[in-house]
Amino acid sequence: MPLVNMKQMLEHAHRNGYAVGAFDLVSLDFLEGIITAAERCQAPVILSLAESHFDYFDFDLAMPAVVAAAERADVPVAIHLDHGHSLESAVHGINRGCNGVMVDASHLAFGENVAVTREVVEMARGCGVPVEGELGYVPGVEGEDAERHPGEIAYTSVEDARTFVQETGVDFLAVSIGTVHGRMQGEPRLDIARLQAIDEALGIPLVIHGGTGLSDQQFRRLIERGVSKINYYTALADAAGNRIAGNLGSDARGYTSLVKGVREAIADEVERCIRLWGGHGRAGEVLEQSEPWLPVEHLILYNVKGLDEAGVEAMMREGRRVLSGIPGVLAVDTGRAVKADAGYRYCWRIRFCHPAVIDSYREHPDHVRFADGLFRPVAGERISIDYQLFGDRA
Repeated sequence: MPLVNMKQMLEHAHRNGYAVGAFDLVSLDFLEGIITAAERCQAPVILSLAESHFDYFDFDLAMPAVVAAAERADVPVAIHLDHGHSLESAVHGINRGCNGVMVDASHLAFGENVAVTREVVEMARGCGVPVEGELGYVPGVEGEDAERHPGEIAYTSVEDARTFVQETGVDFLAVSIGTVHGRMQGEPRLDIARLQAIDEALGIPLVIHGGTGLSDQQFRRLIERGVSKINYYTALADAAGNRIAGNLGSDARGYTSLVKGVREAIADEVERCIRLWGGHGRAGEVLEQSEPWLPVEHLILYNVKGLDEAGVEAMMREGRRVLSGIPGVLAVDTGRAVKADAGYRYCWRIRFCHPAVIDSYREHPDHVRFADGLFRPVAGERISIDYQLFGDRA
């Protein structure tokens, strides 16, 4: 299972002077193109899903496909929620399978940004999930994402960056040093000295948003000065759009004819970026130095006293509703034994995204209220165990 710990993936990139591409996807063509390119290059890759793009696809429907693609890939993969809107967005992303999250509060005043980001970090720590913060503001002044990131650029200062990381505990920091979301016209003016000073002050992986339009030389200078994750979307959208326009010009008719070759066009652009950013050939190293991201199965077998079957079903239904909303809970299943003479009649199977959730789940107030109020009083006879299912890397 090449789904790996995203923090360890990016720390490897930071130590070794390359950057991992976090490629935003909006369809299966994007998903397959990104994975294809990463496998061609034998490179680590981040599958990024931006909440600002949720108008274009159903996140809950897309995530099972994204997780399946990551699990069957032969290169290390992480799944990232990009530009989440709130703490609730971060919880939802983690509970659907993201193992890295960003909640973007960069448009708020410094103190508010710190408070919002710290709340997300505290929640995510209990799930073992790393958090990206953003300080300064990267606007969208041109291109497809312009209307989603309005406003003027605000550069990240070294002192603010140091304070922000200390007070929030973020694992990675997105900085504003002159890039913009969307297409860039003319020569971008990057403050490389500012970036270098931030890297020296923090010593953690830095992130660039708004990479489309930078030259090869500019990308290399960014990576040399601590950038370990590069978010990338507009150029992929352009590659897909250009292929569709070309198909239309050849009198193609029907959906499948119009999108023919889109996946390959996206893969070619992703491969170009991976090679430019230095990630090619790094897959084996990252797999060796990063923990596999394996869920935990929390299993409870129990018998009930004092409830009839309708009461048991009502208790289970309430449990599925309450427990599935706890951070780090991927799924909640309930069942009953097939054979009437089984030693235990009922079961819970609760899937946690990471071993850290074992403790945070146990202490979460929603779990405590349900367990003490509805479950334990009627299920005195029970056993429980937490375990992991190991794949090919066991």
